[in-house]
Amino acid sequence: MRRLLALLLLLLALPAKAEQIVLGLSRDEVAITATFEGSDILVFGAVRREAPIANDSTLGVIVTVAGPDEPVTVRRKARRLGIWVNTDAVEVDSAPSFYAVATSGPLREVLRDTDDLRYRITIPRAIRSVGAEVDDSLSFTEALMRIRANQSLYQMLEGEVDLEQDTLFRAAITLPANLTEGDYEAHIFLTRDGAVIDEYITVIPVTKVGLERWLYNLAHEQAVLYGLMSLAIAIAAGWTASAAFSLLRR
Repeated sequence: MRRLLALLLLLLALPAKAEQIVLGLSRDEVAITATFEGSDILVFGAVRREAPIANDSTLGVIVTVAGPDEPVTVRRKARRLGIWVNTDAVEVDSAPSFYAVATSGPLREVLRDTDDLRYRITIPRAIRSVGAEVDDSLSFTEALMRIRANQSLYQMLEGEVDLEQDTLFRAAITLPANLTEGDYEAHIFLTRDGAVIDEYITVIPVTKVGLERWLYNLAHEQAVLYGLMSLAIAIAAGWTASAAFSLLRR
């Protein structure tokens, strides 16, 4: 009991962080509907200080938004006898379904490599691929990043965090329409000369609602009924198109 009390007194006696993040979000959840075409999230906040900072070190702010992690199989295609076929494949153990990184300045100035390795901030660090048996497995990871960047699922936004007077900051992250449902983690890092001095994490739920939720549940929980309904809709659509074409020919 005395040891516990001594530990509590020691923690209370520790000095508070010189700089801390105070954060806000424009929205605390994202709803995916049948007409969902994407969404914007505004991350804004301030740097709280216990005392003025006397040195001339550079303050940086990094904002990341990450979707649920998932394993991914990346395959390479090659031309064999005039036909494109899959050859090598690499199993990526964990890759975020969506990942955006926004910084207040050039990445090399606001983040050290050692801190990037520790906190896994940049896109290549957020992807985990171990045990690949292909010699050039790095090229598969690069291909995954390139494909998802073209789909706006991976975004590198250098200089897109607006930092005013080293105190107030804001960043806008655009979520595309092809989002995966789940909890999205917004992570804010405060750096001095590239070293992380504070961080803040919050979660943004992304869920399907309305017709999208009903169809999703039907497809996963009652697959047979979903298949029969899809077949009936296809038959009805084909019959309607045929009937309309017959009327136009008369």
